[in-house]
Amino acid sequence: MAILYTTKASATGGRAGRAVSENGVLDVTLTVPKELGGDGATGTNPEQLFAAGYSACFLGALKNVAGKAKVKVPEDTKVTASVGIGPRDDGTGFGIEVSLVVDIPGMDKAQAEDLIAKAHIVCPYSHAMRTSTEVPVSVA
Repeated sequence: MAILYTTKASATGGRAGRAVSENGVLDVTLTVPKELGGDGATGTNPEQLFAAGYSACFLGALKNVAGKAKVKVPEDTKVTASVGIGPRDDGTGFGIEVSLVVDIPGMDKAQAEDLIAKAHIVCPYSHAMRTSTEVPVSVA
Protein backbone atom coordinates (compact mmCIF):
# COMPACT_ATOMS: atom_id res chain seq x y z
CA MET A 1 0.00 0.00 0.00
CA ALA A 2 1.33 3.43 -0.92
CA ILE A 3 0.97 5.74 2.08
CA LEU A 4 -0.33 9.19 1.06
CA TYR A 5 -0.42 10.85 4.49
CA THR A 6 1.03 10.09 7.91
CA THR A 7 0.51 11.90 11.19
CA LYS A 8 1.29 11.27 14.83
CA ALA A 9 -0.31 11.92 18.17
CA SER A 10 1.03 11.13 21.60
CA ALA A 11 -0.63 10.57 24.95
CA THR A 12 0.79 11.00 28.44
CA GLY A 13 -0.92 10.00 31.66
CA GLY A 14 -3.01 7.25 30.07
CA ARG A 15 -6.77 7.64 30.34
CA ALA A 16 -6.31 10.51 32.80
CA GLY A 17 -3.78 12.67 30.99
CA ARG A 18 -3.30 14.56 27.77
CA ALA A 19 -3.21 13.75 24.05
CA VAL A 20 -1.53 16.00 21.49
CA SER A 21 -1.10 15.75 17.73
CA GLU A 22 2.34 16.35 16.25
CA ASN A 23 1.28 19.75 14.89
CA GLY A 24 -0.38 20.75 18.18
CA VAL A 25 -3.80 21.40 16.65
CA LEU A 26 -5.30 18.54 18.63
CA ASP A 27 -4.53 19.07 22.31
CA VAL A 28 -7.05 17.48 24.65
CA THR A 29 -7.37 16.63 28.31
CA LEU A 30 -8.15 12.96 28.83
CA THR A 31 -10.43 11.87 31.64
CA VAL A 32 -11.84 8.54 32.80
CA PRO A 33 -15.64 8.25 32.55
CA LYS A 34 -17.49 7.41 35.77
CA GLU A 35 -18.60 4.13 34.15
CA LEU A 36 -14.95 3.07 34.01
CA GLY A 37 -14.14 4.14 37.56
CA GLY A 38 -13.24 7.77 36.91
CA ASP A 39 -14.47 10.93 38.57
CA GLY A 40 -16.35 12.17 35.49
CA ALA A 41 -14.18 15.30 35.20
CA THR A 42 -14.50 17.46 32.10
CA GLY A 43 -12.42 16.09 29.26
CA THR A 44 -12.55 13.50 26.53
CA ASN A 45 -11.55 9.86 26.29
CA PRO A 46 -10.19 7.42 23.69
CA GLU A 47 -13.67 6.12 22.85
CA GLN A 48 -14.97 9.63 22.06
CA LEU A 49 -11.90 10.35 19.95
CA PHE A 50 -12.36 7.07 18.06
CA ALA A 51 -16.08 7.80 17.51
CA ALA A 52 -15.28 11.29 16.19
CA GLY A 53 -12.53 10.03 13.87
CA TYR A 54 -14.57 7.11 12.56
CA SER A 55 -17.69 9.20 11.89
CA ALA A 56 -15.67 11.88 10.05
CA CYS A 57 -13.76 9.30 8.02
CA PHE A 58 -16.93 7.39 7.11
CA LEU A 59 -18.63 10.59 5.96
CA GLY A 60 -15.59 11.31 3.79
CA ALA A 61 -15.83 7.81 2.29
CA LEU A 62 -19.57 8.33 1.69
CA LYS A 63 -18.89 11.60 -0.15
CA ASN A 64 -16.20 9.83 -2.18
CA VAL A 65 -18.45 7.01 -3.39
CA ALA A 66 -21.37 9.41 -3.95
CA GLY A 67 -19.16 11.67 -6.03
CA LYS A 68 -18.08 8.75 -8.20
CA ALA A 69 -21.76 7.90 -8.69
CA LYS A 70 -22.50 11.57 -9.47
CA VAL A 71 -24.84 11.80 -6.48
CA LYS A 72 -24.94 14.92 -4.29
CA VAL A 73 -24.69 14.25 -0.55
CA PRO A 74 -26.60 16.97 1.35
CA GLU A 75 -24.45 19.27 3.53
CA ASP A 76 -26.45 18.28 6.62
CA THR A 77 -25.67 14.57 6.22
CA LYS A 78 -24.56 13.19 9.57
CA VAL A 79 -22.71 10.04 10.60
CA THR A 80 -22.95 9.05 14.25
CA ALA A 81 -20.52 6.46 15.59
CA SER A 82 -21.34 4.70 18.85
CA VAL A 83 -18.31 3.17 20.57
CA GLY A 84 -18.65 0.95 23.61
CA ILE A 85 -15.87 -0.54 25.72
CA GLY A 86 -15.97 -3.45 28.11
CA PRO A 87 -14.13 -6.55 29.27
CA ARG A 88 -13.63 -9.24 26.62
CA ASP A 89 -15.38 -12.55 27.21
CA ASP A 90 -12.01 -14.35 27.36
CA GLY A 91 -11.04 -12.24 30.39
CA THR A 92 -7.70 -11.14 28.92
CA GLY A 93 -8.42 -7.47 28.37
CA PHE A 94 -10.92 -5.04 26.90
CA GLY A 95 -12.72 -4.85 23.58
CA ILE A 96 -14.75 -2.28 21.73
CA GLU A 97 -18.02 -2.45 19.88
CA VAL A 98 -18.77 0.06 17.17
CA SER A 99 -21.91 0.91 15.23
CA LEU A 100 -22.65 3.63 12.72
CA VAL A 101 -25.91 5.43 11.95
CA VAL A 102 -26.00 7.54 8.79
CA ASP A 103 -28.63 10.24 8.26
CA ILE A 104 -28.85 11.47 4.66
CA PRO A 105 -31.80 13.89 4.64
CA GLY A 106 -34.03 13.70 1.59
CA MET A 107 -32.33 10.69 0.01
CA ASP A 108 -34.25 7.61 -1.04
CA LYS A 109 -33.61 4.79 1.47
CA ALA A 110 -32.49 2.26 -1.16
CA GLN A 111 -30.01 4.73 -2.68
CA ALA A 112 -28.73 5.67 0.78
CA GLU A 113 -28.25 2.01 1.73
CA ASP A 114 -26.33 1.37 -1.50
CA LEU A 115 -24.00 4.33 -0.95
CA ILE A 116 -23.49 3.42 2.71
CA ALA A 117 -22.58 -0.18 1.81
CA LYS A 118 -20.03 1.10 -0.70
CA ALA A 119 -18.64 3.63 1.80
CA HIS A 120 -18.23 0.82 4.33
CA ILE A 121 -15.86 -0.87 1.85
CA VAL A 122 -13.94 2.35 1.08
CA CYS A 123 -13.57 3.69 4.65
CA PRO A 124 -10.20 2.75 6.20
CA TYR A 125 -11.68 2.64 9.71
CA SER A 126 -14.31 0.15 8.52
CA HIS A 127 -11.64 -1.87 6.77
CA ALA A 128 -9.45 -1.99 9.88
CA MET A 129 -12.38 -3.03 12.09
CA ARG A 130 -13.53 -5.67 9.61
CA THR A 131 -10.10 -7.21 9.02
CA SER A 132 -8.56 -6.94 12.51
CA THR A 133 -5.56 -5.09 11.09
CA GLU A 134 -2.29 -5.95 12.86
CA VAL A 135 -0.64 -3.03 14.64
CA PRO A 136 3.13 -3.16 15.10
CA VAL A 137 4.17 -2.20 18.65
CA SER A 138 7.77 -1.40 19.59
CA VAL A 139 9.85 0.22 22.30
CA ALA A 140 11.18 3.75 21.58
